[in-house]
Amino acid sequence: MTVQILTPEKTLFSGKASLVKVPGSNGSFEILKNHAPIISTLEKGQIKIESENNQPVFFEINSGVIEVHKNNVTILVIP
Repeated sequence: MTVQILTPEKTLFSGKASLVKVPGSNGSFEILKNHAPIISTLEKGQIKIESENNQPVFFEINSGVIEVHKNNVTILVIP
C-alpha cells in the first residue's frame, strides 16, 4: 500500500509499506493491505511504518488525521 505522512511544512514520508500503526484517539490501531476505508483522528504518540522489506520507521506526533482508501494511506500530522 502507498503511505504519505504530511505536515503543514513538508512531507515526512512517502512510499510503500506493509503495515502502519497509529495512535488513534480511541486507542492505537494498525492498517494492513486491503483495509476497509476509514477516517480517524490521531492523538499524541508514535506512528510506526513497516516498509515492504519489514524495516520499521517511527515518527512522533502531537495530533493528526488519517484517511485510508483503496490501499492509499494519507496521514496529516502536527509533529
